[in-house]
Amino acid sequence: MSASVNLDSLLDSFYNDLLTVEGKSFLTAETYRLSVNVFVVWCSENNLQFEDINVRVLNKYFAERHLSFDALTVAKDMSALRAFGNYVVRLKLWQENLFLLLERPEMHRALPRVLSVEQVEALLSSIDISDPLGIRDRSLFELIYSSGLRISEASGLLLQNVHFEESVIWVTGKGNKERMVPFGGEAAVWLKKWIYEARPEILKNRVVPWVYVNYKGNQYSRKGIWKRFQNLETLSGVEAKVHTLRHSFATHLLAGGADLRSVQELLGHSDLATTQIYTHISNEEMQLYHDEYFPKRNKDV
Repeated sequence: MSASVNLDSLLDSFYNDLLTVEGKSFLTAETYRLSVNVFVVWCSENNLQFEDINVRVLNKYFAERHLSFDALTVAKDMSALRAFGNYVVRLKLWQENLFLLLERPEMHRALPRVLSVEQVEALLSSIDISDPLGIRDRSLFELIYSSGLRISEASGLLLQNVHFEESVIWVTGKGNKERMVPFGGEAAVWLKKWIYEARPEILKNRVVPWVYVNYKGNQYSRKGIWKRFQNLETLSGVEAKVHTLRHSFATHLLAGGADLRSVQELLGHSDLATTQIYTHISNEEMQLYHDEYFPKRNKDV
């Protein structure tokens, strides 16, 4: 190993490599850079140079991370640093990826929170639709629930990718992968009301490519959507996050008889195992219904 290797410079080149060579999305590249940067700062604080890094040092680093953070956070750090290690090997600065020699932390993945149909209705009906921005928000959250969108997919949705005749939209998901997703009748009603009536009131004669815009006529950001949803939580009394609508979409589909592969396609999951978590939610819900309607039988067991 060369003593001249600078960790900060290596981090910058790793980030550029993720975007240009690996083809990672900006969000993924930024997440990886942040995780690796924490490690770089830790090395600096412990007076460690690149050539000092070995398995013993890495074990010490992750032992300290475990003391302050949960297993999921540590696992995300591990994924980022493994990608960083692969890059270092490609540069021939390491003969092998040292991060691959470490054991991944055990994770007991918690089931995502899901709303009932009644809770979704309460949340959506709490939106004040007396002005254009209210119509926008009703349209937005109806569409997220109806199509199982991620918040970034809703924020980046383009007008040219909305097809009312077929009742489908084209969305760009993780890794810039595109997929076609249908939307329901209620979502169509509010989407048309927003695009053809309320949206022009905000934009006037401006031409903007995004479906959803803020009061200034700029793209409705993920942060803006998230903050608006927090207000709806307070108004409706329904505790949730924007992503909860996506979880609810998937769970309600499976409960209604949809097959797992179809739900995987609709959600844009690359791995079926990611989608399978919703089958556990459905099973838990069915057990709750069973407990509610057959309490006497349960007591006899």
